[in-house]
Amino acid sequence: MMGAMMIAVVGGEDPSPDALAAAEHVGREVARQGCALICGGRGGVMEAACRGARSAGGHTIGVLPGVDRSEMNPYVEFPVVTGIGRARNLVVVLSADAVIAIDGSYGTLSEIAYALQAGRPVVGLGTWSLSLGGEEDTVVQRAADPVQAVRLALDAALRQAQDAARQQTPASAQPTASP
Repeated sequence: MMGAMMIAVVGGEDPSPDALAAAEHVGREVARQGCALICGGRGGVMEAACRGARSAGGHTIGVLPGVDRSEMNPYVEFPVVTGIGRARNLVVVLSADAVIAIDGSYGTLSEIAYALQAGRPVVGLGTWSLSLGGEEDTVVQRAADPVQAVRLALDAALRQAQDAARQQTPASAQPTASP
């Protein structure tokens, strides 16, 4: 079985007070569920989520766009200095088992798109909605509150992990029906 789940929390650097409160609550809930939180490591939603996770004893990983750790928020426990700018958005979502998007601007939209392209479950909390040809795309699960957001993300990540494990199990090891 795999180690602890990693949940990405993505969102903008200049969110509303409500989005900041939601991000902090999401961070606490991620930690309470025994998951590590990964994010872009800077301010706004990222800082609030890290603050929440650390306040509940959780672990935080910040994937930084620049070449200097000093750009991380004070609640990042494990900084990853990349020097790759916005490309770090891809690193954040590929490292996660599921993504929770809160509020956000175009950077958040890119993270949602990267996650969906990579097959990562995405849960939205007051963030972008997607449509194509006038039809709403419901691939981003909508959460009504921070607790539901974390529950939906974990449930989706666990289902995905179980599906992957079943696909890797040789046919001879799978149970067969008795006559």
